[in-house]
Amino acid sequence: MAAQKLSVVVTRRLPAPVETRMKELFDVELRDRDTKMTREELIAAMARADVLVPCVTDQIDAAMLAAAGERLKLIANFGAGIDHIDVETARKRAVLVSNTPGVMTEDTADMAMALMLAVLRRIPEGQAMMQDGRWEGWSPLTLLGGRISGKRIGILGMGRIGQALAKRARAFGMQVHYHNRKRLRPEIEAAFEATYWESLDQMVSRMDVISINCPHTPSTFHLMNARRLKLLKPEAVIVNTSRGEVIDENALTRGLRAGEIGGAGLDVFEHGHEINPRLRELPNVVLLPHMGSATLEGRIEMGEKVLLNIKTFSDGHRPPDLVLPGMF
Repeated sequence: MAAQKLSVVVTRRLPAPVETRMKELFDVELRDRDTKMTREELIAAMARADVLVPCVTDQIDAAMLAAAGERLKLIANFGAGIDHIDVETARKRAVLVSNTPGVMTEDTADMAMALMLAVLRRIPEGQAMMQDGRWEGWSPLTLLGGRISGKRIGILGMGRIGQALAKRARAFGMQVHYHNRKRLRPEIEAAFEATYWESLDQMVSRMDVISINCPHTPSTFHLMNARRLKLLKPEAVIVNTSRGEVIDENALTRGLRAGEIGGAGLDVFEHGHEINPRLRELPNVVLLPHMGSATLEGRIEMGEKVLLNIKTFSDGHRPPDLVLPGMF
């Protein structure tokens, strides 16, 4: 007799090849509309599933896990970040949590470089001028930006994405500096010609560009707070492709509006899709809708990792990307 397939509920639409493979392997319930589930829908989904496949838009807290009952055994997250899941409570309730690390490294690093170029070279302003029909021909002083070569970049968080960004920054002729929980091995520093700063305050005050590449944890919440943002040079640019909560968004907005910060390129925001409306009014700010990892190749690779985690669990083994307490 064939073993019964796991019941899997997916909370958002996924690329077609991933959904097709899901249907082949599991008793899967796919989402018809690409909208986030409500809190009540999530609880109901967890109550009827052996495996839940959520993503960053799905906040799963202790009360929801308790209300879901006892059937759920694995949360196979579609994404690397897991700060939207109460992993500790899940563990206490014997629910495993897995994620998809390493897949979005190159794509996110590409986006960080794109944001730097967009802000420093004023690309959105130029595009708007062309689309609005306001361009009247070349002029020596029109939309003067800043050269990226020779700039000092301070990378806050030198993990996979931080290192991929450092590689790109060096190729663009930037000087690489970084702050991290632990200093990198000498050979890795040498490969990027990177300078380590034990003091984040000192690094921030000397950089031309600050890139946020650390996860959101209790210790990194508002790591770039009002006091630290005031240390930035007035012409400095700050880029965030990691988690919005790392920056005090209101303080950043005040600094940008007061001319105390040169510009910002943001792909993530402190309150999800609810963005400070004053940010939208600033010409020296580039805002993107959390698309740092949005490549078809990356999304399919994320799905493949989710499939592998669920299949491995289904076969009675530990998921290869199991999240353990203290990892983030």
